[in-house]
Amino acid sequence: MIKTSEILKKCNEWRKSSKTLVFTNGCFDLLHQGHLDLLNASSKFGDILLVGLNSDKSIKILKGFERPIESQNKRLKNLLKLNIISDAFIFEDQTPIKLINLIKPDVIVKGGDYKPQDIVGAKEVEEWGGKVKIVNLTPGFSTTLSIKKNKREGLV
Repeated sequence: MIKTSEILKKCNEWRKSSKTLVFTNGCFDLLHQGHLDLLNASSKFGDILLVGLNSDKSIKILKGFERPIESQNKRLKNLLKLNIISDAFIFEDQTPIKLINLIKPDVIVKGGDYKPQDIVGAKEVEEWGGKVKIVNLTPGFSTTLSIKKNKREGLV
């Protein structure tokens, strides 16, 4: 999935231009307002927003057999349509640590349901002088809640 040489080339070009690289990650299944708010907030911490996207396989392990609702390719296309995202990459592992170590972002961002010590890659980012940011979640929005609501209403 991840083309290491392409990612490194892009990141090196951005760094040469003194751009601040920001990284966040997630499943982004059924893109909703909460996702958009997280991505918008993340984009404000630097110049280049890079997104790690969980593969279908990793989501099944994390969220269960019935997930994801949308395929990794559809989720990737949806993310890349957002002007605030410079690039997005699908990762196969359970965590994005390999991608984080490859990109070496200046800032890593997660939603308010995380504590700094629980964020994958936080320690590494801080070791190379980067920052860890946590943004508030938008109340009432989650893919799990959307799925439950749609099932109750007979839409799924």
